[in-house]
Amino acid sequence: MSNWIDSALGVHPNALLVNARRLELLAENMANADTPNYKARDLDFRSALKHALAGNEDGGSLSRTDPGHLSTAGGAGTLRAQYRVPNQPSLDGNTVDGDLEKSAFSEATIRYQASLDFVSSRISDLRKAFRGE
Repeated sequence: MSNWIDSALGVHPNALLVNARRLELLAENMANADTPNYKARDLDFRSALKHALAGNEDGGSLSRTDPGHLSTAGGAGTLRAQYRVPNQPSLDGNTVDGDLEKSAFSEATIRYQASLDFVSSRISDLRKAFRGE
């Protein structure tokens, strides 16, 4: 995007990407709540957003030294998920805590919706400005 659009939308497009990835991980955790030896994963939202803002979506430090090299930036889907330390692991090795997952999912949903509302409002304001309303 151009610089003026980036400055108009601020951090919210990156927050949307990070929250979408976090929601995917939390949904995977809830779907595998009864899977033996499944390890719950999550993103640290602050550090993931910091990496996304710095342009390090993959969390690595590789650089392209030749135009023929493949890009390492794969979007928010490559943000590094971390395994969650269980409060009380189950006997089958599963570390998913249903209540914790539901509350984290609710929080991430609220953050996602807030960023989505802000971006939608800013785009609406920009349209009005272009039309001269």
